[in-house]
Amino acid sequence: MASVEERVAYLEGRVEEHTRAMDEFRDAVRQLDRRFDGLAARVDALDLKIDRVREELGSRIDALDRKLDARFDTLDVKMSRTFLWVVGVQMTILLAVIGALVRG
Repeated sequence: MASVEERVAYLEGRVEEHTRAMDEFRDAVRQLDRRFDGLAARVDALDLKIDRVREELGSRIDALDRKLDARFDTLDVKMSRTFLWVVGVQMTILLAVIGALVRG
């Protein structure tokens, strides 16, 4: 059977191993924490870039929407004018046909 001194020496060695392992674990956690802080900073920078792109895209879409509205308004005016001309020509032809039938 081992003596008390041998047992104490064994336990002291085990405690030192556990202490060393805990120190290594703390260092690993600190390193991981630093890496997460760096990652968080990168995510924040990416978030800012996405916000800028979203704002720029939104302004471009708004500009395109205004441009399309102006073009549709112009097209609507042109189509209305053309419709009036077509109806006018059809009425003139109808009156001419009626006039020819009345004479004839």
